[in-house]
Amino acid sequence: MKNMNQLMKQAQQMQAKMTTLQKELETREVEASSGGGMVKVKVNGKQELLDIKINPECVDPNDVDMLQDLVKAAVNEAVKDSQEMVSSAMSKVTGGLSIPGLF
Repeated sequence: MKNMNQLMKQAQQMQAKMTTLQKELETREVEASSGGGMVKVKVNGKQELLDIKINPECVDPNDVDMLQDLVKAAVNEAVKDSQEMVSSAMSKVTGGLSIPGLF
């Protein structure tokens, strides 16, 4: 019974650490770019798009498709980086234990 109580205490401590980390990750940001920095985006730990900066030099009304591709590439890279940031931070708390339903 003593082992069970200790296990429950450890689980509660891990849950508290994860809750704190989730709040912290919401404030962390990653930035990604495409087109050699022509398009830059910022995403937070909740994979929310926070900012887009487009260099006016890449705005060509005759080639909107290129601009759309650059924006899409930058956003996808930032979201991927954000997911990796969250995964890495969570694995530090869980000791690499994969817990379904977390992020």
